[in-house]
Amino acid sequence: MRRVIVIGGGAAGMMAAVAAADTGANVVLLEKNEKLGKKLFITGKGRCNVTNGADMDTLFANICTNPRFMYSALYGFDNYAVMDFLEKAGCALKTERGERVFPVSDHSSDVIAAFQRELKKRNVEIHLNTEVADLLIKDGCVLGVRLSGGNQVEADSVIVCTGGVSYPSTGSTGDGYRFAEKTGHKVTEVYPALVPFQVKEAWCGQLMGLSLKNVTVQLICGKKKVYEGFGEMLFTHFGVSSPLILSASSYYLPGSEAELLIDLKPAIETEQLDKRILRDFEENKNRQFKNALGGLFPVKLIPVMVELSGIHPDKKVNEITREERKRFLELIKKLPLTVTGTRSFAEAIITKGGVTVKDVNPSTMESKKVKGLYFAGEMLDVDALTGGFNLQIAWSTGHLAGESQGGC
Repeated sequence: MRRVIVIGGGAAGMMAAVAAADTGANVVLLEKNEKLGKKLFITGKGRCNVTNGADMDTLFANICTNPRFMYSALYGFDNYAVMDFLEKAGCALKTERGERVFPVSDHSSDVIAAFQRELKKRNVEIHLNTEVADLLIKDGCVLGVRLSGGNQVEADSVIVCTGGVSYPSTGSTGDGYRFAEKTGHKVTEVYPALVPFQVKEAWCGQLMGLSLKNVTVQLICGKKKVYEGFGEMLFTHFGVSSPLILSASSYYLPGSEAELLIDLKPAIETEQLDKRILRDFEENKNRQFKNALGGLFPVKLIPVMVELSGIHPDKKVNEITREERKRFLELIKKLPLTVTGTRSFAEAIITKGGVTVKDVNPSTMESKKVKGLYFAGEMLDVDALTGGFNLQIAWSTGHLAGESQGGC
């Protein structure tokens, strides 16, 4: 009987172990943490957004890096296959806004428990608190692994699912990238992704805790618009966050200074907004500018908008010039923030970068350099936006690697 070692008991690893066992292989799952699914447990603030129920075109549209590489994996085991698997494993699901799929219970532990049941049913040998130090390679073939204690475990094939380097407290410390580089694979530079932005402007800190709903943001890098999205954003002591900002971060060029333009009133065209401001000014014509904006902005935002407008806060509304009003109008439609960088891997949901897809067969997830060696999940240079798409990548690539595994 073929023996398969899966390194890493996260989303991709557990799925790879299930799929490999379904081929009749003897599967050994090695996890360095004290339990399976440690990162999965905190996904979606503990609710675990397992996938997205959108159509295939939308799935591909939400993959930021190397979507074409995912063709075989996604069509071989799509979002509906994931949902079917979990439902049959006893984890009831529900679909929420944006086609995001969660456990009915809102507990990620139910997803992990479903996998544990399926792994047990298939007699997968699970070893917790077991760290892999190295891969055993000879003549271009994988022969097994060497554990940190020195013991060697032989196998016909090895599937590496050790994750990236985001949330290092969950054990994602880049082990797999080290294995890959040591065996001749190129690992592209890795960056934090789906992560909050840090900004230059000090006034941002004054708005800490303020959440703005229904705004549009544009991310401009080198005078080119690289992202535009609509939704909610949150001001923090260091910059801005929220799912909208996290998605924008996937298009940010690390190390560069970029501009984030916020449209505070995206539902109103500039001309209509100008009429609305004129109407508000007419109703408050004898009031000071700082006291005439209650109908436009949340209270906390008003002093900042007054300061940025360049209009004296005590100026009577009926004394504001047309030029001042036009500048104020532009500020509302394009409130600028200077992005100086992102937060660290400790706050990043995923890792951008990884084993280059040029070194991996997209039809099997097998290495093109070492026979019997497979990569899946966040190990690969593939990433997506928020909404369950990254977990879908993990399920699909893990399943494909598991069902495709074969030795030398």
